[in-house]
Amino acid sequence: MKVIRGAVCVSNTAEDISAGAVRLVEQIMKANGLSQGDVEAVFFSATRDLDACYPAAAVREKLLPQAAFMCFAEMNVAGSAQGVIRAAVFAKTEKTPVHCYLGEAAKLRPDLSR
Repeated sequence: MKVIRGAVCVSNTAEDISAGAVRLVEQIMKANGLSQGDVEAVFFSATRDLDACYPAAAVREKLLPQAAFMCFAEMNVAGSAQGVIRAAVFAKTEKTPVHCYLGEAAKLRPDLSR
């Protein structure tokens, strides 16, 4: 079992949160060669400004109906990025994880772009 991390920046609409969460998990699965059956659980956190919907709802519906999901509020740290959904995908794999920080969220992990 490995935990694969990622993040995406979105605006506070149900459509954008849903689309961003699905895109993020799809990218994590693709980059890591995962199938539906490999994913056991996905934990999402979202910055406090994102409250239009749960990111897990669309991912459950469109990608992973069998997985376990949890959604959490991100700590509200002064000066931190807003509009961010972070994910931790718990998957059955022996491969070295490929973490996926999409778009503006890549600034959160500059160490991964080397």
